[in-house]
Amino acid sequence: MITMRNITIALALLLAAACTQEQQNKISRVVQNYTGTNGVLDIYAGDKLVKRFIHIDKISTAISTNGSTPRPHRFGYGILDSNMNMQADPGERKVYFEFSDYSTSYIFYGQP
Repeated sequence: MITMRNITIALALLLAAACTQEQQNKISRVVQNYTGTNGVLDIYAGDKLVKRFIHIDKISTAISTNGSTPRPHRFGYGILDSNMNMQADPGERKVYFEFSDYSTSYIFYGQP
């Protein structure tokens, strides 16, 4: 039986298939912005892990104040995991962070 819900789902799938890969990535980021990713950000100095942030919803790219040009740094909010045990322990709190594309080695991933 054809229902309005089935038609809506079929149209959404058709539109997604017609999108370019970049458009599909943008749609995915919008969904992640709404749902969050519960991500982890590891910051390295050389080959040594020096900072870890957990429970990150998203990392954003800074935009210039006089236009729409992206700046070479990222920012977000997460819990500073001081002892790097992947858990939000008492005393570890949510903080703002930012890091440069030029001077920082980092890995952002979904919490395992």
